[in-house]
Order: sequence, then structure tokens, then C-alpha cells
Amino acid sequence: MPELPEVEVVRAGLERHVVGARIAAVEVLHPRPVRRHLGGPRAFETELTGRTLTAARRRGKYLWVPLDSGDALMAHLGMSGQLLVQRPEAAYERHLRVRFELEPATRAIELRFVDQRMFGGLSVSAGGAELPPEIAHIARDPIDPLFDDEEFVRRARRSTSGIKRILLNQTVISGVGNIYADEALWRAQLHGERPGDRLSAPKLRELLGHVREVMTDALAQGGTSFDALYVNVNGESGYFDRSLHAYGREDEPCERCGTPMRRVPFMNRSSYFCPVCQPAPRRRRAGTKGGTTPAATTTV
Repeated sequence: MPELPEVEVVRAGLERHVVGARIAAVEVLHPRPVRRHLGGPRAFETELTGRTLTAARRRGKYLWVPLDSGDALMAHLGMSGQLLVQRPEAAYERHLRVRFELEPATRAIELRFVDQRMFGGLSVSAGGAELPPEIAHIARDPIDPLFDDEEFVRRARRSTSGIKRILLNQTVISGVGNIYADEALWRAQLHGERPGDRLSAPKLRELLGHVREVMTDALAQGGTSFDALYVNVNGESGYFDRSLHAYGREDEPCERCGTPMRRVPFMNRSSYFCPVCQPAPRRRRAGTKGGTTPAATTTV
């Protein structure tokens, strides 16, 4: 699934190519991608036709394009969604689901939503130009200038969940997905199951710095592409997969200590880590009188 760097690359492409354009026509070729729009495909087409795209914004993994009406076109790419800018004469993509005919100042173009697996979707958010209410519960992301580092530290230290689960909790910190969580944890030398309440504030700040470094590096390389399903608005792949230290490297030597990397199941996905550099936490042991007490461990 595209994570923050991939979605930010798409947002920047939309800002560059479609902001200021007027939607001359909309065609929904398959109803599933607009399933969250309450009025259905025809209402989706009607509400957007004639509107002008005024900006391109993002909160975590969600994109939205404010409209001159005060509403917003909202998008989530899901597992395989793509927003492509094309010339009108370009052949239709095999999995084209929705197309927008745009009239910018210079030449006509199309914005196309392509989605093979159709877990992604588009909708119109009423009054959502500034921030769609549908995603107001999602936290800011770590590269947002208004992200509150100390609030993240406080919430993480109050949680008994493993730190990787905390990183994937979009109400605590948005935009971090499975790939970049594994990469940041490898850089911080932390096991993903280490509970948040057993991490020190300095260690959590260090981890947050690594999250930002990973995302900044990925942005510089256009994101991570393992196949043709993730591309930017021009159909180009990202190259950060060539710089991964943890994700997808099962049985390969750790680039820090040489130990074979491990993979374990995690929330219907996988976690990759070094068993030496990222030692698993000791389990909390049961108390002797029906309660529980933490095992004797050092907070890092």
C-alpha cells in the first residue's frame, strides 16, 4: 500500500499539473471507486463538473483537492490506486475507473484514476476544502511542520502496545506504514514489539527522527515501488526500494552486524528485523497474587 512518501509524491504532481484547471467533464467507468460517495456515480459526476481545482493537499495517506465551491475531491489510493495526468488522446489504461477532462490555461489534459484491485476510492467531501471532516480524526504526519513531537512521546509512553503498532496507529501519527516503520525501527535498533511504556522519552524522540529521515530519503527518490502498481502522476516508479535496510530482506545479512534478517507475521503483514541489533523484549511476567507485574527491564 502506498505510504506517506508515495502519496506526497502524487500530491506534489497534482499541485504541479492540475491546480487551477477546470473540470469540463467526469466519467465514472466503474461504480466501486466512488462507493463512498452517498449520491452514487451520477451525482459524483454532476457535483464535480464545472468546478475548478484550487490546491492539492494531504493528511497522512489521504489526498484531497479543494474546489472553488468550498467542497473537496477526496482520494485514497488503497493498495493499487493511481492518479495519472494524461493527454486526452492517450490510450485508456486497462484498469481505468474514473476520468476527469480538465481545461487548464494552456492545453486540455485528463486526470485518470486507475485501480487494479479497487480498494482505493474517490468521493466529494461537502465543505471539505480546508480539511474534509471524514479525515479530521487522523493525526498529522511527522513531516508536517505542525506535528507535535512531545504529544507523540506522551501518547507512546502511556501505551502498552508494541512500538510498531503505535507507529501504524493513524490517530497517533499518520502516514507511517509497514515498510517505513520497519526501516525506522531498524535504524533506531528497536524491536517492533517493545512496548511504548518501556521506552524513554529520548529514545522515542530518536525514533521519530529516524522516521523523518526514512521518509525524507524516500521522497528524494520518488517513493518505493515494488511493482508497477505504484507510480507518480506521470507514470514513473520510485526507487527507494533499492535503499531498504530491513523490509523484504529476510535471510539477507544485516547491513550493520551481518546477522541474517528475520521475518515474522504481523497484523496480516510481515515485520522484518535483525535479531541481534533489534533484540525482542522480555515478556512481562504474571504476579504471584492474581495481578501482573512487569518483568525487571531497563527502559531505553
